[in-house]
Amino acid sequence: MIESKILLMFFTTSILLALSPGPDNLFVMTQSVQHGRKAGLLVTLGLCSGLLFHTAAVTFGLAALFMASAAAFTLLKFAGAAYLLYLAWQAFRAGSAGNPAAPLERMSPVALYRRGIIMNISNPKVSIFFLAFLPQFADPSQGSLSLQLALLGGVFIVATFIVFGLISILAGTLGERFRQSAFAQKVLNRAAAAIFAGLALKLALAQR
Repeated sequence: MIESKILLMFFTTSILLALSPGPDNLFVMTQSVQHGRKAGLLVTLGLCSGLLFHTAAVTFGLAALFMASAAAFTLLKFAGAAYLLYLAWQAFRAGSAGNPAAPLERMSPVALYRRGIIMNISNPKVSIFFLAFLPQFADPSQGSLSLQLALLGGVFIVATFIVFGLISILAGTLGERFRQSAFAQKVLNRAAAAIFAGLALKLALAQR
């Protein structure tokens, strides 16, 4: 199995990667500001659950399909971009409502959790990143490569949950102050719509 010093190095690297600006932590921050700390944590759980898919994709070779097949990569990335545009439209419409906070308050925990899952698994670049990143810390001479990749994926998920959980708490606390004002809530919703649209464009233009 993987040596403890290698796992520690991998965990540290994973923490730094989770802290670096990217679509997922920006998504968590936006959701936390809009909906609160609990919502951010639920979205984080969804994102981490999505990482289970990408871990399995690397372990069982599915990620290679996205790298080899332009059609599969394009189909998934456009599906993800369309979903982000849908979220952008929802946020924009909420910002135009007389009581802008109302549509957002009714989101169920399941809906928030599902939102995180869809956001994560619809980005094929995550699987390709895992395909390039995880094997660097695995050694066939140390036992089953599949088990090592699964373990590394689990460690990455733990690191992601820690970082994104902290982002949820901090952004959610900040968002509480803004949500007390209807005007500030409207501005937040419009800003969220712009961020979602920007993430959709970035994903749509992504190359393998």
